[in-house]
Amino acid sequence: MQKLCMTVNKMFKLPVHPFNLNNEGKKSYAQWQYEKGIDTIKFYLKHTNIDDMFKNKTVLDIGCGAGGKTVYYASKGVSKIVGVEILGRYKEEAEKLAKQYGMEDKFEFVCADASNTPFDDETFDTIIMNDAMEHVDEPEKVLDECYRILKKDGKLYLNFPPYNHPYGAHLSDAIGMPWVHVFFSEKTLIETYKELVKDLPDGKDRIEFRISKRPDGTEYFSYINKMTIKRANKILDNSRFHLEYYSEEPLRGFLKYPARLPFFKEFLVKMVVCILRK
Repeated sequence: MQKLCMTVNKMFKLPVHPFNLNNEGKKSYAQWQYEKGIDTIKFYLKHTNIDDMFKNKTVLDIGCGAGGKTVYYASKGVSKIVGVEILGRYKEEAEKLAKQYGMEDKFEFVCADASNTPFDDETFDTIIMNDAMEHVDEPEKVLDECYRILKKDGKLYLNFPPYNHPYGAHLSDAIGMPWVHVFFSEKTLIETYKELVKDLPDGKDRIEFRISKRPDGTEYFSYINKMTIKRANKILDNSRFHLEYYSEEPLRGFLKYPARLPFFKEFLVKMVVCILRK
């Protein structure tokens, strides 16, 4: 099945991906994130505005990666912004970008697990979880932690692509086939991904980032929790937050009606968008 997957994959062009841009010397991961900053919040702006999100606010960005989007948010008038990332190797790159844009006094990078942060109760006015809900190991605990560290009436801005999104497997740095995870097993995808990236300069890092082993020795994609819309809605319903805004954005405008149907929405929604208030 690996050979079939690789053969079919050759029929599809790879989407633009920051890992590849970095390898090609075109753009760092941090710079790519910074330039995509507005895209990470555009769906919230259907309900709110940038000043309400950031101006004079103490902000936390969960899953900040190399800090590019965090630095972008810092430029929107925050009083202080903290980027939390479980991979400490991004700290230097993030701090370099903050200095480049003159935001080093407002920005702080903290290496921590989002379900157990080092912050005091009611520290932040705004928390952002952009494309993080589908990666955390214990999403319920992360929401509880967000509730603890948010100030009263503070808001959590949360969005994520559901697992059955065309690229919901988050393998598009090497596999361009849409919905590949629907047609091939996880075992096949792991074998295919490892083969495709093994000779890249950062191939070893990519494999270690995405793949882990269970106690019985079998490999699995540990960087993603396969978050579906159905599962997310159940988690949100059971959280202590008040749901202020909710939207399911379709892949294309002409798909908006089928994307409302319970089964099809899992495959035709590109982003679930929520604003939660404490």
